[in-house]
This record gives sequence, structure tokens and C-alpha cells, in this order.
Amino acid sequence: MGRCSRVVAGLLIGLASPSLAAALASPAEARVTRLELASRQSFGTFRGGDYVRWDGRVVGELAPDDHGIPDLEKAPRSDAGRVAYSARIILIAPADPASGNGALLVDVPNRGRAYANALYNSPRDIPMLSGDLGIGTGFLQDNGYAVAEIYWELGRGAELPSFTDAEGRRRFVEGVGFAIVRDAADFLAHAAADGAGTPNPLAGRINRTLATGKSQDGRFLKTFLLDGFNTAEGRRVFDGMHVFVSGAGLLPIMRSGTGPGSSADGTPNFADPDFPGVHDGPLTIGEIVARVEARGEIPPRMMLLNSTVDYASLRASLGRTGAHGTADLPLPATVRMYDVAGASHVNVLKADACSLPPGRLDWAPVARATLARLDQWVARNAAPPETRLMPLQPAKDDPTVLQAPRALPEAVVQVPQRDADGNPLGGVRLPDIAVPLGVHGAQNAPLATFTCSLIGTYQPFARTSAEAGRQPALAERYRNRSDYVNRVRAAAQALAAQGFLLPEDMAVILNAAAEAPIPEPKAEAAPPR
Repeated sequence: MGRCSRVVAGLLIGLASPSLAAALASPAEARVTRLELASRQSFGTFRGGDYVRWDGRVVGELAPDDHGIPDLEKAPRSDAGRVAYSARIILIAPADPASGNGALLVDVPNRGRAYANALYNSPRDIPMLSGDLGIGTGFLQDNGYAVAEIYWELGRGAELPSFTDAEGRRRFVEGVGFAIVRDAADFLAHAAADGAGTPNPLAGRINRTLATGKSQDGRFLKTFLLDGFNTAEGRRVFDGMHVFVSGAGLLPIMRSGTGPGSSADGTPNFADPDFPGVHDGPLTIGEIVARVEARGEIPPRMMLLNSTVDYASLRASLGRTGAHGTADLPLPATVRMYDVAGASHVNVLKADACSLPPGRLDWAPVARATLARLDQWVARNAAPPETRLMPLQPAKDDPTVLQAPRALPEAVVQVPQRDADGNPLGGVRLPDIAVPLGVHGAQNAPLATFTCSLIGTYQPFARTSAEAGRQPALAERYRNRSDYVNRVRAAAQALAAQGFLLPEDMAVILNAAAEAPIPEPKAEAAPPR
């Protein structure tokens, strides 16, 4: 064990509770063979106390036939006949084990960039981007979550097994990325220490494990589940999954690639609508869960969230209808699906390459509220809000909509129906949509620029009738700012009662409403005496 690891181990043993000390005497079996923690630093002080951040690597070994990972048997093996891997890991957890809430939240990084803080800790007006490990609002830490960033991708934090093929090319066994996340998550949730005696800093703290992934990594989690990686040592790895804006796609990494980039990078888009691998398998979560249950596994409880832009740019409707027709297929009892009306796939402050200003709907409040409800569903069997979706309409021949691939001739891509202003109907309606100041979730351009096709746009209403075109101006929609704020309050209270908004976010939204640019009516001049 290196000096840094010994120092961290000593610190952890000093902090350990009696139950942890007892657990260290009989380390659990795990595929992770070494946990190499190179650094430990303060992450801040929150509602329950201090948090710390550990940075390091996990090293593990796999049997050559592990879950049928393609070509794994071709990689070099140890004397024990096993195949090695290693991967970067970041842990952000309470310094005092007693101050946590018992939940381990495993984030699947997107193209080598951590996403959990950007999803759950993002403030209203300055959205955090993937890769941002800043504190932001501190929501995850204030609520006691232990967070693990487990890197899995070729060239982006993971050292994958490789071999030389018949043509002399080096190939990387990319399916091992699924095994890395499985093994590291199971180790953190259940093991006391690694084989060298280095303590697991989360030992004795965790009683449930949740996974989160956005876009590429939402597809990672669905494929992880489909291909049987949600079991380890005879137990379920993830009790719940929070899947964001994954469209109807899977992740094509059950293959061996030649590098240097990952096979997970590409996805169908307006410039390459028939990109293979993503829409070649099951499209609906119902199909995936059916395969899980057919293997005798207990599926995790899942929440899948879609943005409005996903329907036009990522074929999200196929995740509801499958490859045939326009009727929604039933969801399993273990799944909820929520459409966030007016939301973009990703929020950015600037988009210089795009023709229109980017979308600006802050839907982090829905991410926070649904994580809390997913956790309650897993921990206490508390029923979450029912599925809430936007009504759809076919978009055949619409050039602003990514049509179905040629390989799915009976698939019909649909988009949300919209009101007279252009805002989408139905779904989870934040006050910004229920009491709008403009139109959210329209397509940006040029669509062939992938970023522009995902960020959508926001078009504010005119302030006064003199500035307005066809749409009523703000001065015609709201009598004054007090009228607007009262309507926002009513919308926020309704959303909170439905389980999609937390009290702290309601306060932020009302504060923003009180500062909105609503024209005040001109005071009438007093009559002359």
C-alpha cells in the first residue's frame, strides 16, 4: 500500500464507528481488489456537518466469461486466470458516518465528466455544466447523500483490458466499463476493505444504492440493466435508477474498439440519422424490464425524465411507443416517466454557434424533487408521483424533427403538442411554463450542429402591446407584478403538492418572480380640484 493510501486508511480507521471496526475484521468478498485513495480534502460544511472528498482509483479483476463481455477472454490474464482493469473514482461523503442519510448515489460520468453536481446542485440562473465538481446549492450534501463518481470509459479515466487482433491491431474490451461500475458500486455499498486491508470509506454507512446518468449515461444505465450487470455476488447492485434525457437509445459498448476514442461517443443526429447501435435494440423501458424479470432478477425502481427538446432531436417518443405506431406502451409498476415541459436537453448560458438564444428553463428543481421521491420510494416504499407525460402528435416529414432511422420503417417519431403561444402542453409544468414569460423548448439552428439541436431556445414575450406581434404582451397577460407573482405562487404550490417541487426551490422561484420585468400600469392622474 502506498504512503498516501496508508495515511487515508489511518484517518478512516480513526473515524470509524465500532460497527465499522468489527466489519473490518472480516472483509467482504468483492471483485475490486484494491482501492487506492491518493488524496483526502475538505468539501465544505453542510446541514448535517462536514463533507470530505477522496480521489483515487479502483483496481479489479474479472473472470474471462464475465456476463458474456465480447472478447474479454482474449485479454491477458493473471496467474489466477483473471483479467485486470482499473478506473478513476471520486467520493464525496460525510466525514461523520452518522450524519449521512444511508444512500449511496453513483454517478456515471458523461464522456469523462462528472454530472451529479450539475444535475442536483445547479443554481437557477447559472447552470452548472458536466464536469463541474463545485458545491453549487449543496443540495446533495445538505440532504446527506454519499456520491461516487465511477469512471468507466475508454480514454476517459478507465484502463480497459486490451488484446491484439488477427490483423495486428490493438483492441480494447469496452464492455468492461459496465463491470467497473457494477463492481465499484457493489464494493462501496457492501465491502469493509479491499484485499490489502485498505478500508472502504463508506463501510457501515450505506443501506441503499441509487444510480444516476444523463444522456449518454442514461443510455449506459439502461444497457447496464438490459445486459444483466445489475447483480453482483448474488445481490442487486442498484436499488433505484434516475435516468435523464436518454431518448429511446442504448449504449453500444458491448464490443471491442480500436480507440483512441470510445464507442460510446456517437449517437444518431441530424447530420447522421442512421448512426448504428443506439436504436438497434429494445427501445422502451418496458421491454428492458421484461428481460430483467425473465432472468429472475428484481428490477430497480426507476424514474426516467425527458426534456421537450429530446422529442424533436433524440426520438424520445420511441421510448414510449417502441418501433411501431403511435400508441404509448404500458410502463412496468417499477417505473415512472416524467416529461419536463419546455425543458432543453442541456442548459447553457451562451451558444455562439447557434442562430437563436439558448433555452433557459431551469429544471434542476424537478431533478432534485424526483431524486428525493425516488429515494423515498426505495427506502420506505413511499409511492412516487404517477407518470406525467406530454400529449404527442406525429411529425412525419417535419425537417426540424429527427425522423426514424431507415432500419425502423414502422416507427413514428412524435413531438409534443403545443398551445397557442407555442409552449408544450401537459407534462411536469414548472411555474415558468404554467405562468409563462415566453416560449420554451422550440428548436434552435443549425440542427446539423449537434449542440444547437439539444439546447433548444427561449423566446420572451413582448413587454407591451406596442411591441407585440401576434402573441399577447406581458402587459395584457398580467395586471401587474403582484398578479404575476400570485399566479406563480399558486402554480408552485400545486407542483409541490404533486411531488415535483421542494420547499426550498419554491422560495427561489418566488424570489425570481418578484423580480420579473412585468410592466406596472400607469397611475391615473388625479383630477384637478
